[in-house]
This record gives sequence, structure tokens and C-alpha cells, in this order.
Amino acid sequence: MIQEVAMKENAVITIISITIIVLNMMMIIVLDIKNAIMMATMAEVTTVTMAEITAVVMAEITAATMAEVTVVVMAVITVVVKDVAAVGAGCFNLINN
Repeated sequence: MIQEVAMKENAVITIISITIIVLNMMMIIVLDIKNAIMMATMAEVTTVTMAEITAVVMAEITAATMAEVTVVVMAVITVVVKDVAAVGAGCFNLINN
């Protein structure tokens, strides 16, 4: 009779131990999945953020460069137009004198 009770207690303890081990393994799996999701999310956020920063910086650089190029080109065109106008005026004066 005592042996039967001891065997039942051992069986209950074994079942509880196996349940605890299985629950611990499930927690480890859940934590691994959570960590994998977090790493993937962080990688995605970092990639998207870097792409957006690059796009904004490139747009700024392009706008600044285009503005500078426009100023220089307009200055050169102004000088050339003035020179052409001066030559034209000189020719007009030669013709009329």
C-alpha cells in the first residue's frame, strides 16, 4: 500500500517536472522568436531610416549644387551678353560714323 502511494507520488512529481521542462523550453522558443522579430524590425527600421536620410541629404546637395551652378551660369551669360552688346554697339557706331 505504501509502495503504491510512493509510486503515485513519484509519477506526479515526474509529470510536474516534465511539464516544467516543457514550459521552460516553450518560453525559450518564444523569447527566441521575439528576439528574431525585434532584430528584423530594427534592421528594417535602420534600413528605411538610412534610405530616407540619404534621399533628403542628396536632395539638399542637389538643390544647393543646382543653385550654385545656376548663379555661375547666369553670371557667365550676363558677361557674355554684355560683351556681345558692347561689340554690337561698337559695330553700330562704326557703321553710323
